[in-house]
Amino acid sequence: MNEEKLVIAVDGHSSCGKSTFAKAIAERMGYLYIDSGAMYRAVTLAFMEKGMLAGTGPDQESVDRLLGKINISFRPSEDGGRSDTYLNGINVEKKIRGMEVASNVSLVSKSAAVRRKMVALQREMGRDRGIVMDGRDIGTVVFPGADIKIFLTASAGVRAQRRYRELTGKGEDVSLENIRENILQRDLTDENRKESPLRKAPDAVVLDNSYMTPAQQMDWFEALLKELDSRATKK
Repeated sequence: MNEEKLVIAVDGHSSCGKSTFAKAIAERMGYLYIDSGAMYRAVTLAFMEKGMLAGTGPDQESVDRLLGKINISFRPSEDGGRSDTYLNGINVEKKIRGMEVASNVSLVSKSAAVRRKMVALQREMGRDRGIVMDGRDIGTVVFPGADIKIFLTASAGVRAQRRYRELTGKGEDVSLENIRENILQRDLTDENRKESPLRKAPDAVVLDNSYMTPAQQMDWFEALLKELDSRATKK
């Protein structure tokens, strides 16, 4: 590709490896990686800590008030292997990865006010380009003009196994079947919500990584770069 910095969008279903793939792409390109899913998880955690998800849920005034006080940022982890998520200056990386947050994040992300707030923050983060952002509406809503749009997917069974290994590896006591049910419910919610539903952008390239290793996925990306560069050269 040419030297101009690009905006790369990686969208897809829950637990299909978007973050791992997007991080690898960002490292390959020397770009900033932004985990939009972590941003929605952080907002969900904020709602939970305020007890706003109990009963019938929060009223709009309470939502707007809380969103006005939320600041989300990313900082390198102490081991340098990833970026940690900070909510109002506090590291919440571990808290937002648990099943309790995962079970509520689709509910919170349906809120139009929440999505407006997150989209505004995400666009600000990508203002200078040179970014790789993953999520569910990056190529359709946040950056519809992204230079490269990838739609990542995998079978529900494979995604559940991956999530199960991730959580048990952290010492969490979880059920594979419960994880699978959570993933299917999140798919249903994400695809049918009124605000920014999960959709493949018309110009996105689909990658089913059900049976691909991380190395094979990067080989696929390298081939995609060459193809796009070839098309640009012929214009």
